[in-house]
Amino acid sequence: MPEKHADVYAVRAASSGGQYNQETTESSMKHHIELDLDFLPPFQGFPKEGIDFLRRLKKNNTRSWFQEHKMEYEENVKLPMQSLIGALKSKMMTLAPEFEVNPKRSMFRIYRDIRFSKDKSPYKTHVAAVFHLKGRPWENSAGFYIHIEPGEVYAGGGIYMPDGRQLKTIRQTIAGNAKEFLAILSRPSFRRKFSSLEGEQLRRPPKGFPSDHPMVEWLKYKSYFTGTQLEEKKCHSPRFVDGVISIYSELLPLVRFLNHALERNS
Repeated sequence: MPEKHADVYAVRAASSGGQYNQETTESSMKHHIELDLDFLPPFQGFPKEGIDFLRRLKKNNTRSWFQEHKMEYEENVKLPMQSLIGALKSKMMTLAPEFEVNPKRSMFRIYRDIRFSKDKSPYKTHVAAVFHLKGRPWENSAGFYIHIEPGEVYAGGGIYMPDGRQLKTIRQTIAGNAKEFLAILSRPSFRRKFSSLEGEQLRRPPKGFPSDHPMVEWLKYKSYFTGTQLEEKKCHSPRFVDGVISIYSELLPLVRFLNHALERNS
């Protein structure tokens, strides 16, 4: 699995699998965080010091090292990410006000769930956030994603690893609204920003669809998302916010198409 989608997968695994149902975003952390401020400073760019911290964390991924350097995480990673989310929130209120963009609740935790993983490293070496529909459980919504780590910045949207019922509903909606779906993906501005949808595909047509269905190649997807990988240096500028919003703006018709499909499953 691409590292940039590990957070999303963890949330879906948590929401669908019995024993583990704890939220994995920052909203689930019940202990006090020193820099969870009601008023966030303006976003001036994600600092190079934050990237350096994540790089060093990758080499020193232990609880003792993290505790010794926790204030660096708070000041150089968490707070700038919360400021970024705050800046995106004001823009998204105009672009797509139906989405929850919250500096305290949209950010993923730094802590990894290692109980079922061979990799016992306790911390993630990236920072990320997800923005889903207001008033709808996270796992029942297509939305937007932002991810920052040393050497990689990614902004995207759609739905990653939907469950079986959701996938069936999305495929039925695509099959029944092929013209609308293809119009979204074939827009010149969309094609300039994104190569196509990302993620795995079935080798054979999904159950219930013939092999000669005109939309069969699109129906084979297991996820419906795409995005853009950006140069790391882009995130260091205050203008990074406008770049992310430009990506989200292009993805919005696809995300809304998917959410209209999922309404049939709610």
